[in-house]
Amino acid sequence: MDALLQDLFTTEAMREVFAPRMRVQRMLDFEAALARAEARCGVIPAEAAELIGRACVAEDFDLDALGAAAVGGGNLAIPLVAALTARVAVHSREAAGYVHWGATSQDVIDSGLVLQLREGLRRIGDQLMALAGCAAVLADAHRGTVMAGRTLLQQALPVTFGLKAAGWLDALIRHQGRISAIRESGLVLQFGGAAGTLASLGESGPAVAAALAEELQLALPALPWHAQRDRLCEVATTLGLLTGSIGKIARDVALMMQTELGEALEPGAPGKGGSSTMPHKRNPVGCTVTVAAATRVPGLVSTMLSAMVQEHERGAGGWHAEWDTLPEIVLLASGALAHMTTVLKDLEVHPLRMRENLDATQGLLMAEAVTMALASRLGRGEAHRLVEAACRRAVEQKQPLLAALAADTRVSALLTAAQLEQLLQPQAYLGSSHSFIDAVLKLYSI
Repeated sequence: MDALLQDLFTTEAMREVFAPRMRVQRMLDFEAALARAEARCGVIPAEAAELIGRACVAEDFDLDALGAAAVGGGNLAIPLVAALTARVAVHSREAAGYVHWGATSQDVIDSGLVLQLREGLRRIGDQLMALAGCAAVLADAHRGTVMAGRTLLQQALPVTFGLKAAGWLDALIRHQGRISAIRESGLVLQFGGAAGTLASLGESGPAVAAALAEELQLALPALPWHAQRDRLCEVATTLGLLTGSIGKIARDVALMMQTELGEALEPGAPGKGGSSTMPHKRNPVGCTVTVAAATRVPGLVSTMLSAMVQEHERGAGGWHAEWDTLPEIVLLASGALAHMTTVLKDLEVHPLRMRENLDATQGLLMAEAVTMALASRLGRGEAHRLVEAACRRAVEQKQPLLAALAADTRVSALLTAAQLEQLLQPQAYLGSSHSFIDAVLKLYSI
């Protein structure tokens, strides 16, 4: 991620999780834990494990040199293991011989990434909880705030802003379950040696793997997964779904901020939302960046899915394509969550403007209510034709739908003026909105 744009598209906390030094540290954490596990199992001397562990401090390594050396080796693990071995050798050449004992480069890189993902997904979970809380507050506070519901960008029927927010919340609740699930099932140890058999450890392989998983507090899979990338892809796709749902919230708010609607506004702040040339502008900057993230993430998820098709016991290129891709997805998801939490926490909601927009069509969006009232007498088809004709006349003659309906003798013979007026009240045609909001809020409180 471009250093100039990283503050815009992600959070400082998540940048720390996936910073270059942290990538190296998590790989070193694997090496230290491997040494301790092998010492516990009697595979290497305890003194060697202690010396290896002491040397596994990322601050003591030259990251630029590691990056340059990775060009020749094809991955970061090869120069890192060499540098770690050299550091241990300063104190004991014998202990240095036990560095990376029985492991392969992919074990180090994959397990290091899993350790980063563990912290990243924990933070994503916390952010998601905060955003869901904001949506829940809006759903409850505005359960009775009537506004125009829109389909295909046109006014359709009255809804409430609380129902719209409940829709956002409902999706976020599902994502909480998904994030929780992948934290349980997707974050597992990678340890298989050169070809996934741990042959170099002889009969000690399973015991070392179990001890290593315990040291790193990771689940132990049934077998190594060097060329089976579905777990990491599940992380990617889950975050893709999450970012898409957050993008939908952002799109809704941005549309509501349009000058012609003015139904909601992002919270203002000095220097936020302005234009470089138009002083009057108040742009939906948080929503814009979130939609940008939701636009970028699907392509990255596609890369992860494409990389699943790997060759035999170790992929040539597919595995490598994941290294920058998955962290980028996490970074963008975190940024989207942060932006939309800021937006929803102090969102300016304008109920009066919502009502003005609701009344802009002079009753047209209440046509279905009248149709259903007439349908019980005339049948749905005939009722639809009558009301549709009245709507056309109302538009052509620029008059309220009430007037057009009352002037039709076929309608007035079945419905009084008072009944028509009642049918055209938006707040009387909200269906099960309140029940739906209550159901989602109940889910949220569980």
